This record gives sequence, C-alpha cells and structure tokens, in this order.
Amino acid sequence: MLWWFLTITIFLLLAYQRCPPKIWVPAIAIWIIISVISDSLSTPVALLNLLLLGIIAAPLFLHDLRRSLISDKLLVLFRKQLPEMSVTERIALEAGTVWWDSELFSGKPDWKRLQATPPAHLNADEQAFIDGPVEELCALISDWEITEKKKDLPAEVWAYLRKQRFFGMIIPKQYGGLEFSAYGHSCVISKIASRSITAAVTTMVPNSLGPAELLLHYGTDEQKNYYLPRLAVGDEIPCFALTGPEAGSDASAMTDNGVVCRGEHGGKKDVLGVRLNWNKRYITLGPVATVLGLAFKLYDPDHLLGDKKSLGITLALIPTDSKGIKIGDRHNPLNTPFQNGPNTGKNVFIPIDWIIGGPAGIGQGWRMLMESLAVGRSISLPALSTGAGKLVSAATGAYSRIRHQFRVPIGHFEGVEEALSRIAGYTYIMEATRCLTCTAVDMGEKPSVLSAIAKYNLTEMMRKTINDAMDVQGGSGICLGPRNLVGNAYQAIPVGITVEGANILTRTMIVFGQGAVRCHPYLLKEMRAALDKDNPQSNKDFDEALFGHIGWSISNIARSLVLAITDARIISAPDSYAHRYYQQISRMSACFAVAADTSVMLLGGSLKRREALSGRLADALSYLYLGSAVLKYFLDSGEKKADRVLLDWASQYCLYQVQEALLELYRNLPVKAVGWALRLVTFPLGRRFHLPNDRLNHRVAHLLQQPSEARDRLIAGIFISEDPQEPTAMLEDTLRQLVNTADIDKRLQKALLGQLSDIATDTEKINAGIEQEIITTEEGDQLLNAWAARRECIQVDSFKPAKGAVENARGRTKIKDRD
Repeated sequence: MLWWFLTITIFLLLAYQRCPPKIWVPAIAIWIIISVISDSLSTPVALLNLLLLGIIAAPLFLHDLRRSLISDKLLVLFRKQLPEMSVTERIALEAGTVWWDSELFSGKPDWKRLQATPPAHLNADEQAFIDGPVEELCALISDWEITEKKKDLPAEVWAYLRKQRFFGMIIPKQYGGLEFSAYGHSCVISKIASRSITAAVTTMVPNSLGPAELLLHYGTDEQKNYYLPRLAVGDEIPCFALTGPEAGSDASAMTDNGVVCRGEHGGKKDVLGVRLNWNKRYITLGPVATVLGLAFKLYDPDHLLGDKKSLGITLALIPTDSKGIKIGDRHNPLNTPFQNGPNTGKNVFIPIDWIIGGPAGIGQGWRMLMESLAVGRSISLPALSTGAGKLVSAATGAYSRIRHQFRVPIGHFEGVEEALSRIAGYTYIMEATRCLTCTAVDMGEKPSVLSAIAKYNLTEMMRKTINDAMDVQGGSGICLGPRNLVGNAYQAIPVGITVEGANILTRTMIVFGQGAVRCHPYLLKEMRAALDKDNPQSNKDFDEALFGHIGWSISNIARSLVLAITDARIISAPDSYAHRYYQQISRMSACFAVAADTSVMLLGGSLKRREALSGRLADALSYLYLGSAVLKYFLDSGEKKADRVLLDWASQYCLYQVQEALLELYRNLPVKAVGWALRLVTFPLGRRFHLPNDRLNHRVAHLLQQPSEARDRLIAGIFISEDPQEPTAMLEDTLRQLVNTADIDKRLQKALLGQLSDIATDTEKINAGIEQEIITTEEGDQLLNAWAARRECIQVDSFKPAKGAVENARGRTKIKDRD
C-alpha cells in the first residue's frame, strides 16, 4: 500500500508540474526498478507493472500507432458531435485576440506576465484635455436642464463638443483628431458620465463602434482622407445602423439588403453600385447624423461582380441627405435624452466605392463589426459604469455621513454599512477592470472575451451600486431635481445593460461560448482539424491537439486536488500583502480549467444550448479576471496600506463568486456523478471562501464617510464642481466640515445632555456651550457653519403644481358636457 501511495504521489507531482509523457513515463519506470533493488517490491510484480506501463506508454510515443488506435477513431466521432457552425458564428469565434483570459483558462496563470504589463497612465496631452476642456464641459452641463427641460444637449454644449474635437478622440492627429489612447479615451468618458449620462453617451458613440473606428482599420485612403478630418471636428455627425426589428442580438438575422446593379449617380449613368432597402431602429445619434454607417446583406443576382449571388454582410457609409433615406422621429430611452431613433431607406442607390474598404470590403462586414466591437466594448460602457460608481461612492458616501437619524449619521448603522461597503467594493473592482482592459487595448490587443466580461460585469455592478445608493438615499434619491445626483443615473441603468450586446446574451452565450473556444489551449486546434476534412494533415493536427489536451486535463485535475489539499500555499506568488490572493486565484484558475474542460467534453455541442450552465462558467471566468484586475490595480497604485481594505473586500468577493459559480455548475450538471467527482477534486475540504465579514464591511463603509487619500483615490476622475452651490461641491464641503467638527460636536452634545429642550435652536446650543466654557467662540462658529451646511445638504427639490392641478383635484374645473 505504501508503494502504491508513493507511486500515485509521484504521478500527481509530475502531473502538477505539467511534465510531458517523455518525462513521467521514464520517471515511473525508474521508480519501479529502484523499488525492486530496495526490496520494496517483488520482481514479478515489478515486471507486471513495467508491462502495464509499457502498454499505456506505447501509444504515447508511437504516433502512427496512436493515431490508428485512438485519435483517428475519436476524430470521426468528434466530427459527428461537432455542431454545425454558420459563417457568422465562425467569424465571431475567431474575431479579436486572447490575452490574460488564456492564462486564466490554462489553470496556471503567469503572474509575472501580468505584473510586467505597463500601468495605465495618461500622457501629457490627455491629462491637459481632462483638466481643461473636459472640466469646462462638465461645468457647462446641467443634467437637470438636459433631462427635464431641453430633452437634449444645449446648443452651446454641442458647439463646445465640436470645437474641442470630443468626437475625434480616436482619430489620429494627421487627420485632425486627438489620437488618445484607449485609457485616455476611457478617462474622458468616465468623467463626463459622472456629470451627465446623456453627454457621456453622445460623446462616446462617435468614438466607439461607428464610422471612425471602421474607417481607421478598414477604409480606403480616399474614404479616410475625406471623412476622418470632417468627423474629427464635428462637421460630420456619425451614427451606425445595425439593429432592426428582426435583428437585435442576432444581427445576422437582418433583413436589410442591397442588390448590386447599375444606376445613375451624381449626374452619371451606368454607375456600378448597390440599391439598398433597410429598416433600422435604436440608432444613437441617428436623428442628428449627417453620415450613416449601414450594415446590410449584399446580393449579386446578375453576377456583376462574380459567380456568387450571396456576398454576405457588408458595411457602407452614406450621407443622410441621400435620396430615399428617411430619418424617423426620436425614441425616448427611459427619459435619458441622447439622440436616438429609427431610420429607413427605400431604393437608395450608392456607388460601389461607398462600401467601407471599397470592393475589397464586400462581404467583410461581420468580421469588421466583431473586431471593432472587441475594442469599443472594452472602453465606452465600462468607462460610463465606473464613472457612475465613483459618483455614487462620493455622493452617497458623503450623504450617509451628513444625514442623521436617531441622532447619529445613517452611515453608522450596520444595515447602511453593508450597502456602502458594496458601493465602494464594486467601484474599486470596476476601476481596476477598466484600467486593465484599456491597457490591453493600448498594447494592441483586441480582447473579444475580456471586453465582453468588462461590459457585462461593469454594467451589472453599476446597476447594483446605484440600487444600493437609492436605498441609502431614500427620499432624496427618489425626488428628482437639480440636487439629486442619483435619480437620472438610476433611470438610465437599463440602457447600458441593453446596448452593445444585451447582458443576458453576453453572459450566457458570448463570455464562455467564445471564451471556451478561443482561450482553451487545445479546443480550437481540435475544431479546426475536425472542420478541415479534406486536408490529410488534419489527422496529425488533431492527434497532437488531442493528446496535448489529455495531458493538460490530467495536469489540471492533479493541480486542483493538490492545491485544494494544501490551500494553495505551495504556489509561487508575488511577495506582497496580496500574496495569498494571488495563490487563491491561481487555485481557482485550475478548478475552473477542470470544470470548463469537463463540461465541454461531457456536453459537447449541446453546451451551446445549455445557457444556464455556460452562464455559470462565464461567471467563474469573469470573476477570475476581475480578481486579477484588482491585484494588478493594487500593485500599480503603489500597494498603499490604506487601500488594503478595498483590496481585501474586492478579492474576497471575487473568490467567493468563483467558488459559488463552480459549485452551482456541479450541482446542475446533467450527470450527477460527474458533478460529485468535480466537487471532490476541486473542493475536497468544502467551501473555503466567504463574502467579506461585518468588520471588513464596517472599515470599507467608514472609508466612504471620511475624507482621506484612500477615498480620494477611489473617486478620482469624477467631476466635482468649484461652484459652492452645486450639489457635488456642497456634499464634499459639508462632509469635511462635519468630520472636522465631530469632536467639538460630541463634546458639546455630551455636556449639554438634558440641559436644553429638544426644540432648542442651534444658536441657543452654541451660546450655552460658550457660556459654560465647553467650547470656544471660534469652535461655536465652526459648529454653526457645519450644522447649517448639513441642513442645506439634506434638502430636496420641490416644484409648483402644474397649472390647473389644484382646481382639477378640488373639483373646481368646469368640464364640458359630452354629447
């Protein structure tokens, strides 16, 4: 028994280290021989073991034998099980690049690689733009006026956006743009979002998935030279029309079409072009756009371009004043009045060179969209979500210290502390994820999976953060008006949840569905070999991928078990305060790799339709990435001691979510025995991670209610007005005053307890304190100012009733008799 125990231990250690068969097979053979020499194993038994080892090892070393006995037969079965894949699905799967997501999928993330990634930073031009034009733009904006009065940005704001080239952040300087990095672009959007969602959406759309982004990567020189300078200065206002009544999340279902033909254009006859018909809706900036980016399916029934009739999804740029285009009325997206509406085209003829990329761009539209979406989705909505989270952290954190009930700040109640800790923790995670994802883009990555993770999780965290803020703010969050910093953001939450891929779809179909294929070290190789039926090399490619896959799977199973038993303490990890979190995320990465691989092998193509299961795998992968981002952000922020509470909260939350997602996956697998086996391998000692406890919640909540460098770092990058009458300035100033006078207030209240009536005025309390020499005159003045500021801060807006409302309610309005 001891011999077998030692043999299994050796095998597990070799598998843990991911040793290939050429190492572990000889190692076990040598171990058997040594056992004979040392008399710990009899010669007949040793010979039998060597024979068994030879039978197992022969296929591993003799490739031709291995293929004929194993991999060729499995390839036939694999091809039968592989689901049919449309062209659009294949393009979507192969779009973009993989980066840190592949490390997490490997089960053994290389932390040195992540730590070597440069920190997110602003260059001098970006910092100057944020400190200058962005600050001035935010000062120009009144979100209440935009939302409730004008239902649009004021003319002076539109003019300022054009003048300062806000619409040209991604356009190179050679075309008159600002040429900002992804991180710089993100910081601009995040700050504007802390002031106005409408202004942020208006700014981010021309810099996200749209004509400028598409032209930069796929446009002809003629298209770039004409449009990019005009887009940069706002002479052209762009929109991109993709979604229609029949094509929402499934954009490939669009019925919008174009037919290659010859027609008249610009006074010329017999021009080769496309006749278009379309019906689009939900198009942001559509009602005011001067140039329309259009996605459509292109057909060539007369074979003017070649033999194919169906040429695929194609993109074109069309001036909105072209004959046949009708710009519809505006939609009203939950009273968030950015310009958004439908448009249609009927028999719109365009020259062939209006197709993005010219004739070479025909049929390439879906690839263009998927690759561009991987970049745009990394920046805009994560930035907007983070800006909203930071605003809520500042405003609701301050309000919870300013607002008193039962003679204490409401932020001191444990129930409120729970909400505040979530607000701060989510905001820290959002900022960390925003920074890391933008850094990936700035490094040249097109992170299709990570961008989906960022978009889904950060918009969901924005939702949770604002919901918590509304609970804490109570009536002050409900009553809309210039003082309310939360209400409009609350109304706008579903907009971010819905656009750029609805969150339900993103979680259940994209994150893991695409991630499993792109990030898995072997699955995509196996699929390509299986699909390439006519290539003789495909059998060899499948064989190599298959046995690499088997070795990788065995290694991760061994690694998961060993790390679970040792609590991951044997992992080499960066030497810092966050050391244990690095180790635990590494452990959970191995567990995720085992769970994901087993699910794919167990369910095969049907996993595509088991969205509840793939959603749980998406959650596990998401929180591994978010947890990694938190560690990287803590490192890049200087690993400051005051930030440890935020690191602890965020890391514990992410690890808990990974654990729960995996355990729920095991519980719901269709083969119960597989779920039990996975739980035994990955969690043999049971649950090890928990949500942050009450003590940690208290410390994080306290951070939001106390001016400090840590709080300043958490909310950095939002707009705080210099106008003392503005709500952001009032809240921050009042918070400082109350904290600075807290000891004086406590001393006075304690000394005067029972001496004055409950209705005593502030002045009477201060005078009594001064007369009894409890406080000085200067301290009394400080307290009076702080109390006055507090009372002003907790006021809410009110408005006169509509004309005739009182008379109508009291029955004093004359009503004409109906015939």
